[in-house]
Formats: sequence, structure tokens, C-alpha cells
Amino acid sequence: MANILDYLDWRGDLSLTAAPFNEVDNLILAELSFIDYSGIVPEMTGRGAVTIAEAAERYFAREGTEQIDMGVLVPDAIVQLLQKAAKSSRFSDMRLVSYVSVTDLARQMQFAALTVELAPKLLYVAFRGTDDTLVGWKEDFNMSFLSPVPGQTEAVRYLERVARHFPAARLMVGGHSKGGNFAVYAAIHAKESVQKRILAVYNNDGPGFEGKVLGTPEHQRISDRIRTIVPEDDVVGMMMGHEERYSVVRSDQMGFLQHDGFSWQVLGDSFVHLSEIGFGGRLVDQTLKSFAAKLTREERERFVDALYVILTAGDAKTLTDLQKGSWKMAGTLLKTGYELDEESRRMVSYTLRLLFREGVKSLRHELKIEEKWERLLEERRQKLIHPFKDK
Repeated sequence: MANILDYLDWRGDLSLTAAPFNEVDNLILAELSFIDYSGIVPEMTGRGAVTIAEAAERYFAREGTEQIDMGVLVPDAIVQLLQKAAKSSRFSDMRLVSYVSVTDLARQMQFAALTVELAPKLLYVAFRGTDDTLVGWKEDFNMSFLSPVPGQTEAVRYLERVARHFPAARLMVGGHSKGGNFAVYAAIHAKESVQKRILAVYNNDGPGFEGKVLGTPEHQRISDRIRTIVPEDDVVGMMMGHEERYSVVRSDQMGFLQHDGFSWQVLGDSFVHLSEIGFGGRLVDQTLKSFAAKLTREERERFVDALYVILTAGDAKTLTDLQKGSWKMAGTLLKTGYELDEESRRMVSYTLRLLFREGVKSLRHELKIEEKWERLLEERRQKLIHPFKDK
């Protein structure tokens, strides 16, 4: 089946005038925001713009044309996407402005955004999702007990600054993964005068929200323009409170790998849509809702903090660091798990037990699972939580 790379081969010669902006174009721009445009695209305080073609030329002059590693979970295909977009009539002349990228360990924030001028007085504001940094993943987990996280607050400021810099422009806002969450949050909390200029908000498999965000008057003003897109066996987009109205698209991957936007199937100028979410998505939705309901906000916070201590014990800063030193790092992480204070170990053990138990309950509900499989799952759970048991 075809994906967004094939879409550029098929329709890359069609201008936005010939074929209007669509949901596939949205995902392409959301994915392109993962590129490091530092020193290439002007920052918010700067002036001028560069086309996608110019940005690609400068990027590959800096990085080289060999295989570019984007990190453990960020698709390397994004680099190929930039190459194809830069050569296409549809995307090559789009202008990039207002690139911002900030990683703040103290505030536990990973934030990046990019504005794309699609046409005169028409902008797409793209928020980057989670990158390879551990602090970026920590911010994701912080969303389970903290609202807003610093990146969400920064997203609102960024959107309003762009709106001020381009006072006559209509806006579209979007992002993939955490970037989709930031896009929705920024659109909800932007000033009403900015909201009125927003044509669409694209949440491409972004996690939901902790706290009272959905259903507020601010949300109701923009809700009819929020377009949430999730793969068939969705995992990420089902986390926390989310839009109940969403489009389901077919993926050629399984489980968590469906979060990869390059796995989403494309036909013509749209994704291949399904009538409902699949078995895996229902299982995750049921599990996470039940799991979240049984943990207090304080318990979530203690678990996330303890997990972050373990992952950063060997001075790792990125997922790539963990992967490269996998054997040595595994010993360090295990040792750190044993050395956590009693309360932290208890919290990790309890949370993993709870998550596993709720997963089994959801699986039983979906499959009417037999008793022998329950015993096997219980054995796997015991092995998982062993490092965190009380000494």
C-alpha cells in the first residue's frame, strides 16, 4: 500500500491552486517539523524566510547526504520526505519561517515549532512531536498528572506570536504525536481573536489531556475545527482525555508501530479511512481509562519521577544513548531500580502491577481469555516487576 512518500510521487506536481490542501499535506508538514532547521530557517525574532527547497539544500550541505540518524523512535524516512518535498512543485516553494527549538532540562520541556507559508495570507503552524531526548519523553509522561506542561504553555505563546507577526493571515495548526497535543492545546487557549482566524486544527495521533481542557468554553469555540486522526490499533492517541470524534486510518504496521505516520495508508488525496478503531485500539483505550481512574495524580507523579531517575541513571540524555550502551546501561538501570528508596520502589511495583492487571482485564473482556493464559500472563508480570520488589 502507498504512504506519504508515494503521495509526493503521485501528486507532488499539483499546486495548492489545482488541488486544495488536504489531510495528507497536513501530515507531511507535521513530519517535516522534526528536521533540525537551526541556522537555516529564521527564528521568531528574525526576518525573512526560506523555501522548503532552499532549506533542504542548506540542511544536506550541513549534514551530508549519507544516512542521517533521526533517533530511536523518530523515522529516518523524514529525511527522504524532505528530499522529495523539496523537489516537488507542490511543496518546494512553500516558505518556512519562525523556527524555534528549545530543550530545557530544568523545566523538563522539549519544544519545537515551525511556520509554513502555504500561500499569501495562509499559514500552517507545525508543532514538533517528541524527539529522541529523554526529557522530551519525561514531558510526555508529565502530562498524565500536570496541566499545563511547559511545552503546552509555550505552544500558546508561539501561536499568538505568529498571529501577531502575520495579522492578515488565516491559520491552520497541526502536529504529530505530542505536536498534535500542542496544536490542540494552543488552539483552545489562544485568544478568541486568534481562534477566529483558525481554519483547522490537525491532531495526528497526539495524546489527550489531563484536567479540564476538553468541554470548556474555549474548547467549544474551536472544537468543530479540530480534526483528530488515529491509526486503527491506536495507542498514543487513546492516552488520557481525547476528542471522542476522530478519524481512523489504516496502517501497514502493528501495535505501537502504527504511531509512525509513514505507516498510514494513502489513496489519492486522503488516507484510507476505516469505520471504527480496531481491536488493539479498543484494548488500549479500555486499559488506560481503567488504569488512570485507579491512580491518583500524586501516584502518577511519583511513578513518572522514579522511572525518569532510572532511565537517566547512566547519564543518558537520549534514547539513542540508552540503545548504544544497551548492555552496560541495562546493568546501571537495574542497579538504580534496586537502589530506589522504599516508597519509590513500592510505587513503581504497584503501578506496573496495576497497569498489567488492567490490561489483562481488558483482554479478557475482548477475548474471554482462558485461565491457562491468565497464569502465563501472571508469570510474565512477576518477571517484569521483580527489580522493584521490596528488598
